[in-house]
Parts: sequence; C-alpha cells; structure tokens
Amino acid sequence: MTQAPAEWLGDTEAKPAPVPLARIQALVNTVDLESGADRLALATDAQPWLQAQGLLPACDVPTADDLRTIRELREALRAMLVHNAGGPAPTDEQLGPLSQIADAAGARVHLGSDGTVHVGAESDSLNGRLLSLLLVVSDAQRDGTWTHLKACGNEDCRWAFYDRSRNHGGTWCDMATCGNKLKNREFRARRSRRD
Repeated sequence: MTQAPAEWLGDTEAKPAPVPLARIQALVNTVDLESGADRLALATDAQPWLQAQGLLPACDVPTADDLRTIRELREALRAMLVHNAGGPAPTDEQLGPLSQIADAAGARVHLGSDGTVHVGAESDSLNGRLLSLLLVVSDAQRDGTWTHLKACGNEDCRWAFYDRSRNHGGTWCDMATCGNKLKNREFRARRSRRD
C-alpha cells in the first residue's frame, strides 16, 4: 500500500461539477487509479473526509465494513460515469452496491413552510447517508446535469470530471495528459499494424 499523500489529488478539481453533484465527483475521485493512493483505504485517512462530506457523524470512526461499503458504492458510481462518457452500460453486478443502499435505506418527503418539497433519507445511519448520494444522482438525472459528469476515457485513469464543453463531447479528465497518452498509444498501434 502506498503512503497517504500530503495533499490528495481530489482536493482540487480542474473540472468541478456543480453543487451538489460535486459530492459524487468527490467520492469517485477518492482513489487515484494510476498511483493506487486511496483515501478510503484506511480509517485515519477516510474519517476527516467522510465527516466533511456528511457521510459520517462527527464522533464516529469508520469500520472496515463501512469503508468497504463506501468503496463499493464509489466503484458503482464510477461505472455509471464510464457509461456517461460513452462506455458500456453498467452491469447488474456493478450496480449491486447502489441497489443494496436503495433497498436498505428509506427516504422521507419533507414539506417546507413555503411549500417546497424536499426528499431526504429517513435515517442518519451509514445507509441513510449513502442514500443521500443516490438522491443527488436522482436530482441530477432529472435536471440534466448527470450526463455531464463523466469518467475519463483513459482506462488507467477513470477520474471523474464535469464536461462543460459546448457539445458535451469531452472524453478525458485532461487532454494534455490522458488525451495525449491515448492518442499516442492509438497512433503507435496503427503504425505497428501498418508496418
């Protein structure tokens, strides 16, 4: 396992999603697939981040099972973002962690004094807090912002980014790194087939 970095890569996003969709982006970007640094691997690294994101009460320390559940949810969300970027639709197995949260936690409708309807998790448990992320996804799917949150087309990267391009055809988290790597790889493959 690699040592925790002084500053996590996901702490500053080059292509940030709008709030509250930024919570999904932040969760997906808790692991750097290329280096292996995973903010959710150890409770000591995960605890302050989970508390700041509202996924863990202030006094709690995440258990190994809690961290596994959150990491599985993260990867299910990443599979959905790969699909948003033009990749294959997530399988039932990939979506399984999301289904487990949806089945285990309940939602409640709250009516504000001004008549505004809010939907929120009815429990403050980990499942309830994770359900709040699924509600963010639901709202983003309804308002059309969900399809702009994508995973990088570089399979070694898969960093979540928000596509603000005019035609929403963005493919890479960063053209200078991932885009060039893939374009060079494809060029070399075509050249070797030709030779």
